[in-house]
Amino acid sequence: MWVGGLSLALLVGACGGSAPSSPSPGTAGGQGSAGAQGLAGAQGSAGAQGSAGAQGSAGSSPIQGAGPAAGNPNGHCAVPAEAQLEDSSHPTTVVGNGTPASCTGAAFVDAVAKGGTITFNCGSEPATIAVTATAKIFNDTGPKIVIDGGGKITLDGGGKVRILYMNTCDSQQRFTSTHCQDQDTPQLTVQNLTFANGNSKGETTDLGGGGAIFARGGRFKAIASRFFRNVCDDTGPDLGGAAIRVLSQSMNKPAYIVGCTFGGADGLGNVCSNGGGLSSIGVSYTVLNSLFSYNKAIGLGGNPARTGTPGGGSGGAIYNDGNTFTLTVCGSDINHNTAVEGGGAIFYVSNDRSGSLVIQDSTLTANPSAGFETAGFPGIFVLAKGDPQVTGSTITK
Repeated sequence: MWVGGLSLALLVGACGGSAPSSPSPGTAGGQGSAGAQGLAGAQGSAGAQGSAGAQGSAGSSPIQGAGPAAGNPNGHCAVPAEAQLEDSSHPTTVVGNGTPASCTGAAFVDAVAKGGTITFNCGSEPATIAVTATAKIFNDTGPKIVIDGGGKITLDGGGKVRILYMNTCDSQQRFTSTHCQDQDTPQLTVQNLTFANGNSKGETTDLGGGGAIFARGGRFKAIASRFFRNVCDDTGPDLGGAAIRVLSQSMNKPAYIVGCTFGGADGLGNVCSNGGGLSSIGVSYTVLNSLFSYNKAIGLGGNPARTGTPGGGSGGAIYNDGNTFTLTVCGSDINHNTAVEGGGAIFYVSNDRSGSLVIQDSTLTANPSAGFETAGFPGIFVLAKGDPQVTGSTITK
């Protein structure tokens, strides 16, 4: 399949998956994304473990310090050692010198370019850093890159730019191996942060997507973080991940999403053609103790796109495609997400039927699929080596 002049089979082969081929039996009309709305009172982040290091914020904001907390408060799934918070007590770079004015988007972009561990010292009150240019990771600045907001920092793309970008197969970010699609570093962790109003519309590298964060290669994990009102392109097959898009993880290891919130309230949801929260091709996700609500997949025509349609519209909360990979959802609450096509909550397609969808100790409810879903699994469309492996969970319309 060719999309925008790029061979999808070539890309997915590099990622360890295969070209997507999900059916699209019928569709409903397109849905618009919710407009920005004011947030509720301040809440702390849930499930986060304290990390040291100077923290702070820049300027006032209607987002940071308000809205739903990070994570599902009713989620109690065990977190493996490699998915725990990283130590940020000895930062490589501290953004800011103790005043809000010192914490600028440019300072954040410069810190990310240097790599290592990044923290913030911008004053005592939570607030927002306006990011006006995408912060890009250079692949030789690891091996670990940790960005820790201390539960106070919002990185706000202003509805104009993608916030954070990592790509081991992008020559402009420096090649560090001859097998960029399968290398162990950089290992990127974002923790105790809020990502808001990121926008990757029009980005075409590796099919685009990733309104707040795009991460290809190495390893990726997001911990105790929140994602509000991020967007990527409205239509198109396979592109997705209004909040996070992940490709090509080292040795097919999973990307971890731990104690995070995607949307969480009406008007705060993330919106894209596919995968309002998460998207990947051929990459396993392990999602623990997280909340997804009011995210939308608004494309039209499915994947591959039906004749006369632009394609997309699947996976209101999560969109996964490829061959042998696993989506594990544990201790998570997925509710009130929508898809114009398939999988109001989850769209999972293993093209050769070798992959698995695992749902444990989770609640999925009120996730309508306007086009299609798998019988007996409301809000889910799945093609895998068997039915979803569901234990201790509630899945209802």
